[in-house]
Amino acid sequence: MRHGIRRLAFCSALAAGTLALAPTADAVTPTTATISFDCGSYGSGSATLTASQSGTTATIDVSTSAITAPISVGANSVKSTLTLTNNGSGAVTFTGNSNPAIPAGSPVSTGPLKGTVASGDSLVATSLKVVVFGITATCNATSTQSPGPFVF
Repeated sequence: MRHGIRRLAFCSALAAGTLALAPTADAVTPTTATISFDCGSYGSGSATLTASQSGTTATIDVSTSAITAPISVGANSVKSTLTLTNNGSGAVTFTGNSNPAIPAGSPVSTGPLKGTVASGDSLVATSLKVVVFGITATCNATSTQSPGPFVF
């Protein structure tokens, strides 16, 4: 009986130590930001950017009223590239062709767009390129991302 209690205490201490030394999940802050885009003849409006991170891989989902679908768009048929500046210089791109089905007249949502980040990266969105049915809409930021940069 005494050995059983000692073994239980040892295993409990070992488990607690293992949990204490386990790596923590990477976290980007903030996780959500808004920005306004001008997409030329395709329209203008705001976008919500939702970021997440796992190690050096990050994803950003984009939902924007800047571009609306003139006709129904099938799932996974929108190719998007989101360009962000890193620490005020250099560019990081997030790309993908994942999207939900978009009914005619509805705002375009795309993502997750995938990119590579390093600890300390501070990213601010500057442009969004969306390709639907071979037609490219290039959208340039007309406002500052709010709240501030995504910090990884």
